[in-house]
Amino acid sequence: MTTIAFLNHQYLPLSEAKISPMDRGFLFGDGIYEVIPSFGGRIVGFSAHMQRMENGLRALEIENPFDRESWQRVIQSLLDKNGAHLGPSIGVYLHVSRGMEMTRNHGYSENLTPTVFAFAFRIPPSQSAHPDEVKGLHVSLAKDLRWQRCHIKSTSLLGNVLHFQEAKRDGKHESILFNHQNEITEATTSNVFIVEQGIVRTPPLDNQLLPGITRKLLIESLINENIQVEEVTISTEKLMNADEIWLTSSSKEVAPVVSVDDNLIGDGKPGPLWRKALLAYDRYKFN
Repeated sequence: MTTIAFLNHQYLPLSEAKISPMDRGFLFGDGIYEVIPSFGGRIVGFSAHMQRMENGLRALEIENPFDRESWQRVIQSLLDKNGAHLGPSIGVYLHVSRGMEMTRNHGYSENLTPTVFAFAFRIPPSQSAHPDEVKGLHVSLAKDLRWQRCHIKSTSLLGNVLHFQEAKRDGKHESILFNHQNEITEATTSNVFIVEQGIVRTPPLDNQLLPGITRKLLIESLINENIQVEEVTISTEKLMNADEIWLTSSSKEVAPVVSVDDNLIGDGKPGPLWRKALLAYDRYKFN
């Protein structure tokens, strides 16, 4: 069955969606994107995803082409049109570029019409909280070589792609990144949490990492369940000696890490606090 996409106010088969090669999103990666998960037709974190996209568009000085109600209609329409063949677990990708102009200049015209693109795709079902049913992640550790505005969810993801591909080449699921001060920033597609002596810790938000929506919802759910959580600087040494490590993203939800550079974390299995955190997140994520 054909996947239906949305491009500039039209719904059409994904294979027929076309943009100009002069679009600044194609030439410069000049745009913002979001990936919003849904399970059983219920959207996770809609308001938080919209707020982050609005912040990113504002930072790039791109006019938001839709209000929230219009975005919600687009998302719901894509779920309705694609649910029959994609199943109950669907992600929706939203993409807004600055638009197209017929000259290639680093400087851009002020009155371009943004290009709006969205499509739906299958994502894994909600994570099982049973340790024996979960595939723990094996990750690498690498110096962060990306640009210094990682808090903006830009479509310019080449740095992330190169880090991820290096980890994949080494047989790992992900790569956790650290800055020149040996402080953890984030992973290539995820935020990072550690557990130390029963306390959950994650790096504070700044320009070095994306304000992940799953990160936000997890922190709120932990607080709601009276599980202690702190936003603090995490050194590579603390990461390697952590009792547990988790990665969070819209598709991973809360995923346990069982090794970093082939060094086992804890006993090499998902830890007990991970299960409590995932259950707390599951109870909270549709709020």
